[in-house]
Order: sequence, then C-alpha cells, then structure tokens
Amino acid sequence: MTPDPPIASQAPIPPLTIPPVTIQQEALELLEWPRLADQLAGFASTLPGARVCRDPTLPASRAESCTLLDETTELLGLDGVLPGGLSFQGVADIAVVVAHCAKGGTAGGEALLEVATTLAAARRLRRQVDDPDLRPVTSALVADLRTLPELEQRLRFCLEEGGRVADRASPALEGVRRQLVGLRAERRERLQELLRRYGPMLQDSVVSERHGRPVLAVKAGAASQVPGLVHDSSASGSTVYVEPQAVIALGNRLRDQEGRERELELAVLAELSGLVGEQGGPLVQLQGVLARLDGALARARYGAWLGAVRPELQEDPRGPFSLEELRHPLLLWQHRREGGHPVVPVTIRVGQELRVVAITGPNTGGKTVTLKSLGLAALMARAGMFLPCRGTPRLPWCDPVLADIGDEQSLQQNLSTFSGHIRRIARILDALPQPEEASSVEQQPLAPAPSASAPSVPAPSGAALVLLDEVGAGTDPVEGSALASALLRHLADRARLTIATTHFGELKALKYSDSRFENASVAFDVETLSPTYRLQWGIPGRSNALAIARRLGLSEQVLTHAQAQLEPLGEGEVNQVIVGLESQRQRQQEAAEEAAALLARTELLHEELLLRWEQQKQQSAELQEQRRRDLEHSIRQGQQEVRRIIRRLRQGGAPGRSDTADLGETARQAGQRLKQLAREHGPTPERREHRGWMPAVGERVRVLSLGKAGEVLALADDGRELSVRCGVMRLTVPIDAIEGLHGEKPSPPPRPEVLVRARRGVGARGPEVRTERNTVDVRGLRVHEAEAAVEEHLRGANGPVWVIHGIGTGKLKRGLRQWLSTVPYVERVDDAAQGDGGPGCTVVHVR
Repeated sequence: MTPDPPIASQAPIPPLTIPPVTIQQEALELLEWPRLADQLAGFASTLPGARVCRDPTLPASRAESCTLLDETTELLGLDGVLPGGLSFQGVADIAVVVAHCAKGGTAGGEALLEVATTLAAARRLRRQVDDPDLRPVTSALVADLRTLPELEQRLRFCLEEGGRVADRASPALEGVRRQLVGLRAERRERLQELLRRYGPMLQDSVVSERHGRPVLAVKAGAASQVPGLVHDSSASGSTVYVEPQAVIALGNRLRDQEGRERELELAVLAELSGLVGEQGGPLVQLQGVLARLDGALARARYGAWLGAVRPELQEDPRGPFSLEELRHPLLLWQHRREGGHPVVPVTIRVGQELRVVAITGPNTGGKTVTLKSLGLAALMARAGMFLPCRGTPRLPWCDPVLADIGDEQSLQQNLSTFSGHIRRIARILDALPQPEEASSVEQQPLAPAPSASAPSVPAPSGAALVLLDEVGAGTDPVEGSALASALLRHLADRARLTIATTHFGELKALKYSDSRFENASVAFDVETLSPTYRLQWGIPGRSNALAIARRLGLSEQVLTHAQAQLEPLGEGEVNQVIVGLESQRQRQQEAAEEAAALLARTELLHEELLLRWEQQKQQSAELQEQRRRDLEHSIRQGQQEVRRIIRRLRQGGAPGRSDTADLGETARQAGQRLKQLAREHGPTPERREHRGWMPAVGERVRVLSLGKAGEVLALADDGRELSVRCGVMRLTVPIDAIEGLHGEKPSPPPRPEVLVRARRGVGARGPEVRTERNTVDVRGLRVHEAEAAVEEHLRGANGPVWVIHGIGTGKLKRGLRQWLSTVPYVERVDDAAQGDGGPGCTVVHVR
C-alpha cells in the first residue's frame, strides 16, 4: 500500500535562505554609498522621493545616467528661478492606499484626501516644469502625466478638511445628520431642565458622560428619587451616575441615527475608493513620476550644497579620468554639519594608456580616502549626481565599480586578514569581463551605450574600476609582493583602471617596465611628522619609518644599526633618489606658482589698459558731444537774437524805411547763416525711406495735417498732387502731405526740369510760378503757428511765396493777412490763381 503523505504538521520546514550579497553590493558598502544615499535623501521633499534616493539600484547604461544628469541640471536651474524654489507641498505617499483600493478595499477619508492633494500638486508641478525649449528631458517626463481632475474634484466635493465626509456627499447622509443635530439639541434641553429640577439632589451641576451616555451626578441617598438607569458610582460611594429616564429614549434614537450615519459615510468612502481603484494604473504612474522629479530635485539641491559641478560621462570606456580638486563628499558633510576638519582635495588625472596606479606612502596619509573619493565619484556620476570638483570633471561611465577596502578578518568564518582579502579579490576577478570581452572592448574606438532595458550585469560597454587597499598585505612580504605584482598585471589586462595602495617597494618599479603603470604618493612632512594629504603623481612614496622613530626618541644606536642593514639592500640609495625627485617636484611647483602669479598680474595689467582705453575713448566722445551741445546753444541764442530784432522791426520805431529794410535783410541773412551752421553741426536725423508706393484712385489714405482718413478722388498728371475727400470736405493736397493707412510713405515720380524765365534787374528775383520750395502748407495750424511757419519761408524767399491755408471758416486766412500787413518786407498779398488753389491759397510778394 502506498503510504499516506505526511500531514502539514509533519512536513519538513525548508531552511530560510538569504540571497548572497554580490561583490558589487559589497563594494557599495565598503565605499559607504548607503551613508551618502541617506544624506541625499535628507534633501528630498517627499517619502517616495527619499526612497528613490536610497534605492541601491544604479543605472544600467550610460544613456540612463546622462538622462539623470539632464534631469538634475534642468531642475537645478528651475529651482533657482522660482520664488521659494520648486515646491512639492501636497504630494503624499499614495502607493499603499492606491494598492488597497485597487484590490477592492475601502480607504479612510484622510487617505483619500491625500490622493486629491497629490493630484493637485502634480498638476501644479507639471505647469511649472513643462517647457520643452528650456527643459526637454523633464518636460518629456511630465508630458503624458494624467492628473485626473475629475477624480480630484469628486474627492474634494465629498471630503472636508481632515478627511471627514461632507454632508453634500449624499442626500441621505445630509438628512441623517440634520436629524442628529435636532435630537442632540432636544436631549441637551431636557438635561438642562432636569438639572434645574433635581438641583438639590445632585452633587454637581454638570452633565457627565459614562459609556457614551449622558449622566447626572446624583447623591447616593437621593438615587431613588431620580428615575433612570445607573451607569456608575464614585469610588467613595457617595455619588451615583444616573442616566435620567426622560432622555433614555432620545439616547437610543441617537445611537440608531449615529449607526446609520456611519453606514452612509462608509458607503461614500467605498464609492470614492472604487473610483481611486479604477484609476490605479495612472495613479501609480503619477506617483512614480513625482518620486523621480523629487529625486532629481534632491540631487540638484545636494549638489548645490556641496558646491558640486556636472560631470562629463565619456562614451569611450577607455576615456581618461580628469578630476580637479576632488573632495570626499562624506568628509565635506562631516566638516559642515558636524564640525570636522577641513577637507583636502585630491587631483586625479589618468590618461587613456594608463591601467594601474600604485599609491604609496605612510599610514594615515590619505591613501584610502583617495580610493573612496574616486569610487564615490564614479558612483555619483553614474547615479546622475554632481561631483564636488573644480572645473568640469571627465570620466568614463564605470560599471562595475569593485573594491577591496578594510580588514576582512573573521573568527566565525576562520578567516585571517590575508585570507579575507584573497577571498574578496577572487570574487572581484569573477565579476570582471573575461579577457576576450576586454580585448574586444580595446578594439572598439567608441563603445555604444547599452539600451535602457539592458540588465544590470557587468558588460564590456562599461569601464571596470577596481580599488584595492593594501594589496598583498597580511602575509610574508616577499610572497605578498610577488602576488600583488602578478595581480596588478592581470588586472591591467581586464579592468579599465585599477588603483591600489601598497607599502611594497617592488610595486614602485612596475612603472619602468610597463607603460600601463603609474606611481603616486601621499606627501608627508617629516619635520612635523604629519601627513599633508596631498597626492603627488609620478613619484613613489618613500619610507619614513626611521625618521619618525628618530623624531619619537628611539635610541640612535638602534637607528644606526637599522640604517646599516638597509644599505646592502640599496634602500638608502632609493630613498635618496626619491628625496631628490620630491625636491625637484617642489622646485617645479614653486616655479609654476610663480609663473601663474606673473600671468595673473599680466592679465590684470591688460584689463587695466583696456579699461583706461575705454575710459579715454568715452571721455573723447563726451568732449565732442559737449562741444556740439555748446555750438547748438550758440546757434539757438543767435536765432533768438534774430527773432528779437525782427520782432522790434515789426513793432515799428525805425526812423527810415530804407534803414528798416537793410536791418531786416541783415537779420534774414544772419538767420540763414545760423540755419546753415545748425545743418552742418547738428545731429543728423535718421531717415527711413519708403519707396515704391503710390496711392491709387479710390484708395483710402491718411491726411497728415488733419489726422483723418480720406478717399483719393484724382491724381495730378505729374503725380505730385491729389484730390482727397474727407467726409464732406474735398481737398487738394501735395503728395507728401498724405500717407498710407499702414504708415506707407508715397514715392512720387522724379520732378521734370522746368525752365522758368526770371525777371532780370537790380536784385534778381525768384521764379514767378508756384513750386514746392516756395509753397508752405499751414492748414490745421493755429494762427501763431502759421505765422512762424510762413516767416521761416519768407526769410529765405527771393520771390513770391504761396501760402496754402484752405477756406474753412476763414479765421486762419484773416489772421495771416492781418499779420502780413504789418511785415515791412512784404510788398503785397493776393489770392492765388484758380489752378493754384484760388481763395484757399495766398500769394505773398516780398520786396
């Protein structure tokens, strides 16, 4: 027979399996990436944004990292221009309530109200962010965002502040609540009446409450005189809490109505939860977009707080590393928030041909900090964060970033320090691309960026960065040095860059046998026995053990014997060479600083010379302008003087007619001379030419003197005059007295040459025919304005002057003729011929 299967209680319980920690996750822990993520999350405005900042999942491609950098850049600029910055006020964590509603559950009023406030905040943020020209990446992120205004309106209609269901949410609910208000008022009135009736029997004149029921504090001896239900008594037994019989029925009715109220409220909440559940997909998407925007804003604000700059991620995985004055972000936080020591920056420059950098030097000199700074910089750039550097940091997109930092000694796992390091290094080698994959990367001039959907696994398209601290330590120095040398050569073939700290002198010589290796060291001040934390490139670090021991007071005899043992090994000569190299580097550094200072002074002198030249040029222009203004002032004064002379001549008082005429002619010539000076030395007005337009018959134009529009009735044969009808008036005006309705200026045909026979004799006279030069149009002007315009023409006239004043009321014509009769150099005044304007034009003959 087949045995019965074991019952559930006898079934074996599988062991709890914990997924192993990958070497990349372990590297994040060693580089203290979670601590940096916690600091970044402190700049987030919402809980979903903080979760995005703490997410250990890094972008799987360079394209994703560049997109995150673009988001950080765009939101940093937007946050700086908005008053008070970009605000996420109203955004709540709605993931739990949306999931609950999507499964058919009923959410509380406060949680549903948070959905409404989140929708409103999302709509506001979309308006602020959406600008494809300035912010193309974030605008594309919010372009398809659904903010569900109908759902928000329904939620706000049914819910009040604090999540309470509003009366207007349901007519039945409104009726029940109205009844509750009436019942509570009625019960209150009855209780007040009972307080007055049973006042002498009560211990207190206040209505108390027991088990949700109103009670009166009745004296124990009078309890039988107050009909009702006893709910409680005092500890001493002297007081009995009685619910009066007169309000028990009201209380029962209130309980029933309150239960009905809860049922109706639950029905409204269920309806609203159903609406939220129906929009679960768009709400989840909206929550993700808001969290991503908040994460990008947190990266921007964190970078601004650090004083960081945007890095440049190069497409070529073999690209150089260029990080000027890189500062460790965690040490910066410790310095600014916790009052730690100032952070000393390090400069890292690694060319395309370099694969391994060996950093040597004494302990506590900053070697490990350099490793962690570079590792965090690679991770920050990959996560879309700015780097605390100077200038523009450049580095390839690093994946994977692997590290062996710290002591892996473990008593539980029976691991020594050396065993722990070897075990971790073996896992690092397993995570690196295989040699054939690495060689294929070397053959590609530019590695294409993987797609956004590529899995997060070590790929040849990324630059592998390996950081090793105290490589080969923890065992015999000879064997450890040989193992470290072989390991670094192997990593030079498989990783883009390996930076290792060591105390082995043999590793310093690898640079001279392999061009892919470089030496660096941390500087140490022997005089003060303190590190300077400065990274020196190209020079290996020297041992300072004997110098430190001598400074600390160790016996000189012991130090002499130690120095004697080093001499056969050549260690003393090597140290002397290193001392010479350090001294040479120091001299070169001082010379470079002097050259930089000289260049700075030269630039300042050049700027000062340019500034003085600009000032001199400006002063020269101001001097010329002042001279021009003085000349114009003199001209205006001369013109005023001439006007005064003419005015005196008009008023009479001259002894003889001929003297008056000579004086007037002198004034006229002086005025013409002043006008010539004004034209020669005055500012040239800007002329705007409008060519190619002539009005046609039937077209509407604007008469400049009247400021009104009129219809063109006819054009003269020469194209220089036209008849215009303005309302009931019909005018004949010159072509330059009109313009188009859109501001077009007429362009009349060239004037044909007209030979005019002038009268000869003493004092040659001008032509006796009307021309443009001897015609002045004063229509639309006041009498005194017309006098000034006519006077200007009469001063330079040597023949008749035609004055067009129109007919109208005749006031302008009478005023002009009355004034012309007082002008001494006017011989006579006649009406013009019919072809020249007739009564609407006056011909002024000058002497």
